[in-house]
Amino acid sequence: MTLAISTTSIPGSLADKVAAIAKAGFTGIELHEPDFTGFHGSAQDLRSMVEVCGLKTNLLKPFNDLEGWEGEARRRSFDRLERKFDLMQSLGTELLLVGASSAETDDEPRLQADLADAAERAAARGVRLAYLGLPWAGYVQSDTQALSLVETVDHANLGLALNSFLSLADGTKPAALRSVPARKVFHVQLSDAPKVGAEMRGMKRHFGLLPGQGRLNLAGFVKVLARGGYNGPWSIARVNEHSPLPGGRTMATDGYRALVNLLDGVSRDDPDLRFDIPQLPPPVYSSGFEFLEFAVDAASRDELTKLLSSMSFRMERQHRTKSVELWRQGAVNIVVNSDQDGFARKAFEEHGPTVCDMGLRVRDAAQTVERATALGTDAFSQPVGTGELDIPAIRGVGGNVVHFIDEKSDLHRVWDIEFDLVAKTQAHQPAGLRRVDHVAQTMRHEEMQSWLLYYLSTFDMAKSPVVDVADPSGIVHSQVIESPEGEVRLNLNGAEGRRTFAAGFLADRFGAGVQHIAFLTDDIFETSEQLAKNTFPRLAFSPNYYDDLQSQFDLSDEFTEALRAANILYDQHNGTEYFQIYSQPIFGGFFFEIVERRKGYAGYGARNASARLAAQIHSQHNPEMAQ
Repeated sequence: MTLAISTTSIPGSLADKVAAIAKAGFTGIELHEPDFTGFHGSAQDLRSMVEVCGLKTNLLKPFNDLEGWEGEARRRSFDRLERKFDLMQSLGTELLLVGASSAETDDEPRLQADLADAAERAAARGVRLAYLGLPWAGYVQSDTQALSLVETVDHANLGLALNSFLSLADGTKPAALRSVPARKVFHVQLSDAPKVGAEMRGMKRHFGLLPGQGRLNLAGFVKVLARGGYNGPWSIARVNEHSPLPGGRTMATDGYRALVNLLDGVSRDDPDLRFDIPQLPPPVYSSGFEFLEFAVDAASRDELTKLLSSMSFRMERQHRTKSVELWRQGAVNIVVNSDQDGFARKAFEEHGPTVCDMGLRVRDAAQTVERATALGTDAFSQPVGTGELDIPAIRGVGGNVVHFIDEKSDLHRVWDIEFDLVAKTQAHQPAGLRRVDHVAQTMRHEEMQSWLLYYLSTFDMAKSPVVDVADPSGIVHSQVIESPEGEVRLNLNGAEGRRTFAAGFLADRFGAGVQHIAFLTDDIFETSEQLAKNTFPRLAFSPNYYDDLQSQFDLSDEFTEALRAANILYDQHNGTEYFQIYSQPIFGGFFFEIVERRKGYAGYGARNASARLAAQIHSQHNPEMAQ
């Protein structure tokens, strides 16, 4: 069994593509012939390059319009086939992908005869043909039709190619493939899609995602084929040119992560199924945020701690050897790092004041890093001072760091080991903030799917459908992922255009990162009263929002006025309720949010996002409006 990817999915020259595919961990390639026609070298040169990189060319593609023609057209199609066999032998590959013909004929005996002739010619040249039904073909538009022809011809050198996108995107269930004999399946391509049941011809031009980025049941697809006895290549099919590109993260790395994660998940669900992939620890269950760390200088430290104080956080501990403070309320730990050395200082120099690090509570910190690095994530380390803990960590969104805290060692005692308590000088009334509700990370839209894979492949998390939020100056795509019990919630926000509030945040800090942190309270109105006493600089909203809100949900005058007076946003769904308070932005677009969830509200107030964005843009142009 080999793990492969199509060369057309990887940017760059063919030499760059091959090198990137090998470095990512694949063992094979699907050679897209247009990549070869642009290659300044011979087939033998390419064969040597592939072999030196430790790869195998599993498949040459595509060959179209073979069957169903008559006369001169038929002669030309088979002449092309023979020339393709010449190229295959020079390349050292023995499998050709044949797409169903555009010939509009339902003369099955003629189609059978053509495929039988092609299979005989392939046998004479020592190669094989993998036949793929195409929804846009003239006649053979499905796996069922393609299999019928392959079984009727019944030749050892003619088999079936399957593509999960083409098999499942129309709503077909993986169980439909149970009748496909494994000996007739020569090649399997894996491709995802963001929705199921749409018109296939139009979808293929715009969708074609890596496994895990869409909504197709690829695990079921793989499971059915593997249980049936298929043990050939598993390959990442062509990722469509209209799909968001991975930005700074390479498509090869993302493709390998997606493929291995998919196969690992299938084997965990069915231990009888084994794939030739690295042995991985299980996906990581995180029970919450242990800390969030800001990189600041003296001036931005004062701005941040003033805002934290207005939310009733207090400085509880000071690092014993560094300019690092721990600010705490409830189960929320905010680390303020203004030290002149180390990673936080470098992060500040690159991005300005920023969230540079977050700590997640996990069951086994070492295994977490082991799984992440096996899937292509870079580990992180820096010199550890005397009396400090070496906390396992990996690189995260925008080059920041994710540390892992467990209770198997002293990691969970980091605050006692590295920090000293700060003497209390006066009583401090908390504002009722209990824990981190969610963290929002903003990135370019083209990076969003890549970071989605990063989280879903490493952690035990599930995703919700993408929500498009209307910014006054464009669109922001929001993707929510969360742990099974909601202990860790992340909002990935993909910014399009250059004028949105989110895009402005990216431009100001030179890259992706955490744009806001939301805290959970049990009583939003009590919290609001305490915030008012602390002169918390909250975001103000248009009166028109509350007029619309009252009409939308048939709210009482008294309740609506309470929301309006406190600048609290509101949402409800199926008897559940959600409340939101926002701070004024700092650091060029970063802000805090305070939320209350009643009766199990599970969303994030998506209907309020446009009002919030409009208010934030207004506040940036009218800073005197801050409460």
